[in-house]
Amino acid sequence: MPRRTRMLNARVLRIVLLAIVLGVAASVIAKVLVALIGLITNLAFYGRWSTTFVNPTTLHLGAWVIAVPIVGGLIVGVMARWGSTAIRGHGIPEAMEQILLNESRVPPRVTWLKPVSSAIAIGTGGPFGAEGPIIATGGALGSLLGQLLHVTADERKTLLAAGAAAGMAAIFSAPVSAVLLAVELLLFERRARSLIPVALATVTATGMRYMLMGTAPVFPMPDVALATLPALGMYTVFGILVGLVSIGVTHATYAVEDTFEKLPVHWMWWPAIGGVAVGVIGYLMPSTLGVGYDNITAIISGHLGLGALALLCVAKFTSWVVALGSGTSGGTLAPLFTIGGALGGVLGIAVASWWPVLGVDPRLAALVGMAAMFAGSSRALMTSVVFAFETTQQVHGFLPLLAGCAAAYLVSGLLMKRTIMTEKIERRGVRVPSEYSDDYLDRFTTGEVCTREVVTLRVDQRLADVLQWFVSGDTRAHHEGFPVVDAQDHLVGVLTRRDLLAPKHDPEQRLARLICRPPAVVNKNHSLREAADHMVDCDASLLVVVEAGDPRRIVGVISRIDLLKAHSRRLYEARVPRRHLFGTGRE
Repeated sequence: MPRRTRMLNARVLRIVLLAIVLGVAASVIAKVLVALIGLITNLAFYGRWSTTFVNPTTLHLGAWVIAVPIVGGLIVGVMARWGSTAIRGHGIPEAMEQILLNESRVPPRVTWLKPVSSAIAIGTGGPFGAEGPIIATGGALGSLLGQLLHVTADERKTLLAAGAAAGMAAIFSAPVSAVLLAVELLLFERRARSLIPVALATVTATGMRYMLMGTAPVFPMPDVALATLPALGMYTVFGILVGLVSIGVTHATYAVEDTFEKLPVHWMWWPAIGGVAVGVIGYLMPSTLGVGYDNITAIISGHLGLGALALLCVAKFTSWVVALGSGTSGGTLAPLFTIGGALGGVLGIAVASWWPVLGVDPRLAALVGMAAMFAGSSRALMTSVVFAFETTQQVHGFLPLLAGCAAAYLVSGLLMKRTIMTEKIERRGVRVPSEYSDDYLDRFTTGEVCTREVVTLRVDQRLADVLQWFVSGDTRAHHEGFPVVDAQDHLVGVLTRRDLLAPKHDPEQRLARLICRPPAVVNKNHSLREAADHMVDCDASLLVVVEAGDPRRIVGVISRIDLLKAHSRRLYEARVPRRHLFGTGRE
């Protein structure tokens, strides 16, 4: 008989402790990564030894600044070829692939190769944020911990997600959105046994960030007023428009990647080729170089005019899409926030100038655009909404954010099959879950679904009599398995047709002598999920359902066909009824 499934067990405490350790480690790694990016930036653009986090500049190098991203891309290409190809890209799709196909086993060398390669790419002007590398590094660290210790593949997935979420929380001081990111993009579930460790990992990482980097919002902005109803309508329209653009951004990203695939040179050289575009654009517009967190702050604070926002949106997009498509090591979050924020700011300024009566705040429009771009391209709806709040701490932005992100998600879901996070791995045949619903089999008990009219055999029957019954034409003899009972109708065992038709048996034997293993049973209060899992564990095609207080008293039987039939109600609930809006019709 199967064990009853429990929401939590004692093993969760062990995973929680490991997740807390990951939270501490991720915060330290985040601090080290930021310092490493600062060191490389200072060396590459200023010629000085310093770990201070600064923006790249063209003042000291002039046109030679074009060469810096090329050199950085060349180094990353060498590291990818002779270190690990897993460092290419922005990290989250690769983590998804390891979770879905490889039992969450990330190669250990990625734990240090990813942050170092990303620091080189970003420090030499790559238009990426530090969050993607630290998310990938935290996930790799969690996976490594799970490979070193005696844990299940499911627990290893939780540790990977906890490390990744802790990395995001440590960079952005956004623990709740980090948990939501793990749920929407990595865990593919929302269960207490995985949610609690991930949550405590992000709490720990955020607390450590407060100690190491301070408590100020990552993207500070002036307070915004509560949105009026007309303004909410416009923010929703902005979400639709940004959602449409997010589809184009996703398609463009992979179109550039496909173009690089056609180049007649080894992929090791692609990041250096992409560095040419980064360098040229950076020379013409230095604000596109590096992480660009200052750009996001300037956008949502209203410090940039219409022309500056439009130019930044186009230039950052072009630089980032070429760099990412070249296969260098970088992230997507900060560039998408910059592009979406600049686009939202353009829309907000335009509407505020033409129709001031609507009460649209360009700063809030930029914030909505920032979040809606990520929601549309990744379909991480709640992550986008909560992230924008946590990084700005603007309570009055919640409602516009929810409206804009939901609209972007709607447009993206209707018009785009895959997302920027899943396109790469789905092209390789990996099926990524897109919707997480409750387990339908967990809604019903075996007692509700089982077949009550049970065909049984007696322990004292001769095998010859049963074989004669098989050829008699009785339809009841066509079952694949039969419970065997004693004189008091108590369950003794189960015999299958294969057992009964085996030629080695003497036809004069009594059935009691043919029973060689205990029956696979469930009680009538077990769920269908528990029954299905028990079937797999026992390699049984038939389970006997018994009374909860008397495991020998038969209630019915459950077959694999019965389990499939249980889904008929789910299919019925999803079926559109055939009736007119104002008519009675028939379903």
